[in-house]
Amino acid sequence: MSEVFYTADPRFCRGLGTLILQLNNNDMGILEMIKQPWPWYVAGPLIGLTVPALLILGNKSFGISSSLRHMCAICLPANIPFFKYDWKKEIWNLFFVGGIALGGIVAITFLKNPNPILIHPNLAIELASYGINDFHGLVPSQLFNWGELMSLKGMIMIVVGGFLVGFGTRYAGGCTSGHAIMGISNLQWPSLVATCCFMAGGFLMANWILPFILSL
Repeated sequence: MSEVFYTADPRFCRGLGTLILQLNNNDMGILEMIKQPWPWYVAGPLIGLTVPALLILGNKSFGISSSLRHMCAICLPANIPFFKYDWKKEIWNLFFVGGIALGGIVAITFLKNPNPILIHPNLAIELASYGINDFHGLVPSQLFNWGELMSLKGMIMIVVGGFLVGFGTRYAGGCTSGHAIMGISNLQWPSLVATCCFMAGGFLMANWILPFILSL
């Protein structure tokens, strides 16, 4: 494998070439390479390419949160104007979201990296002061578990946080994928405002509100 992808001068390698060089130097297989974190200049464009792909293939808008509306319209038919529409025309969105869920299951089952998630040493020290030191999963196991759900801290983070995500998504007319990826690429001013608010809220939460909640 390393002989096939041999590169004479590594200075000329960019993007995917960096991944190939990593394969050459470490003599790792394709499966092991896929398990490694993908750099932003590879993963980012792949996510962004879903926008023109959906537009070209079916003139569809990229978005995730709208699937919840479709499921409510299917499973809970009622005389509610918000759910009274032809959801059958949007059934493709449910297949799209189902594919995302299936991809996540495949990744966590067959492509999971057993090593702990690498975080900045200063952040590790700060989290350790709150009793968080397990970074093997996608989320800290000390925070997201059934026992923690019964505590005030867990109730705020999981239940209240989940409600705010759902309410904010509907109130903003879309989630981060619909606004930040699809809306901005279409030069929509409301999506730019929504994305700026997403970022501002994230900075506020991470630096001031979250430390207070973790200290409870």
